[in-house]
Amino acid sequence: MQFFDIQNIAIEIPGYPISYVEVLGTLFGMASVYFASRANILTWATGIANEIFLFILFFQVQLYADMFLQVYFFVVTLYGWYIWNSKTPENKISRLSLRTSSILAAAIAIGTVTAGYLLKNIHLLMPGYFRKAAAFPFIDSFVMVLSIIATVLLAKKKIENWYLWIAVDLVCVVLFFSKGVYFLSLEYFIFLGIAGYGFFNWKKKLNDD
Repeated sequence: MQFFDIQNIAIEIPGYPISYVEVLGTLFGMASVYFASRANILTWATGIANEIFLFILFFQVQLYADMFLQVYFFVVTLYGWYIWNSKTPENKISRLSLRTSSILAAAIAIGTVTAGYLLKNIHLLMPGYFRKAAAFPFIDSFVMVLSIIATVLLAKKKIENWYLWIAVDLVCVVLFFSKGVYFLSLEYFIFLGIAGYGFFNWKKKLNDD
């Protein structure tokens, strides 16, 4: 298990030590987002590896919402892989209705407040598992809720998933930098660019259909 410890350093870039688990999580994450921007089914295979390494990393830096998020991602990844590999109507890029968009906006607000409150007190509710208080519980929860919904929209090939990923990437750049996980912060900055590319690429495919 020492291999997965964030103190087990793989490389050091200008004074910043980067653990093996952060390097691997970052590389598989970048591959997954790139394949998603191309609407390539390999996004799901690389996504599984990314989720495993990030689960381990987030536990060690007390970003518990992001840690739990990886479990959810794993389940939806299997679902997305199945959908993209099928010939169902969901396998084509499409848009959300205004009604569905409104419901999702309300769900984001309610989910963020609820999860934030629970994570703020998780070290008191489950001290045997979480000895330290959660870092930035409400911001972390916002990222978690947005990511949950965005992943479902990605699996269903709804173009609006990219709006949510862009918001997630913007927040994560600042969040991870503030926690000292600089390499991961840089990764999300790159994700931001890929998400923009993904939106325009999907929009082109949608218009072509």
